[in-house]
Amino acid sequence: MKTLKDRTAVVTGAASGIGRGIALELARRGSRLALTDISAELLEGVAEEARGLGATVSTHVVDVSDRAAMLALPAAIAEVHGPAVHVLVNNAGISIDGTFEEQTLEDWDRMLGVNLWGVVHGCKAFWDGLMVADQAWIVNISSVFGIVGPPGQSSYAAAKYAVRGLSESLWEETADTHIGVTVVHPAGVDTSIVANSKSYAPDHKERMIKQFSKAGMSAEKAGTLIVAGVLSGKKRVFIAKGSRTIDRLKRLFPVLANRWIGEEIIKQLRMQDRKQRQLEDYRARRRELGH
Repeated sequence: MKTLKDRTAVVTGAASGIGRGIALELARRGSRLALTDISAELLEGVAEEARGLGATVSTHVVDVSDRAAMLALPAAIAEVHGPAVHVLVNNAGISIDGTFEEQTLEDWDRMLGVNLWGVVHGCKAFWDGLMVADQAWIVNISSVFGIVGPPGQSSYAAAKYAVRGLSESLWEETADTHIGVTVVHPAGVDTSIVANSKSYAPDHKERMIKQFSKAGMSAEKAGTLIVAGVLSGKKRVFIAKGSRTIDRLKRLFPVLANRWIGEEIIKQLRMQDRKQRQLEDYRARRRELGH
């Protein structure tokens, strides 16, 4: 896009983390903001920050997995900002830490509801708004785990791979139109997603929180890089240390890279004891089944 000044931008999951970082950078660029999240209190705090930067802001408390609520959202936003949507950022997301065996089907429903259906709902709900804009852009937040599938993140990786696939299809469907699409692959970013996550290994969760806080890129910097990617027309944006390297390794060594990166995650987060417990549980389970 040539400019974000006086453009209407919708950001889901805007109350914290990368969503907040994107919202504030858009405000600095002169955008009109429609911010959504499930936390009314945190959302209003971000809205006040954005207003302090001179932006016109509306807030909308909504769960992106709620189809009816998402389909009703454009009308509410149009009352404030008009019908055109120039930038749609599908950012809202959750995390669940646990092996495939540990995670329940209800975990999968919630994960796919927010991290995949939330993106689909956003694109569907605002498609007409994007169509009537003179120029429009969709930003879908995938993950480095939309490139490689790590241990303990089966539902998260499945959702983020799907977001990547959706985005790549949209690249082709919107080619030669006024709509652009960027898919974002963050690696270590210091957000509250891990702290707010459900985890089947609390000790591991605490180590992850400390690791992200110590070594992760700030959410504000991530937001700045993502908005810059939109302005430069990038189809893919890699965020934080290692994300681009992981992409290259995965393309060069599709199977081996998955193992290398999985082992590195286990090492960095000191998950060896957890892996050993999982192997012992696996063997016990096999014995129960007579093998």
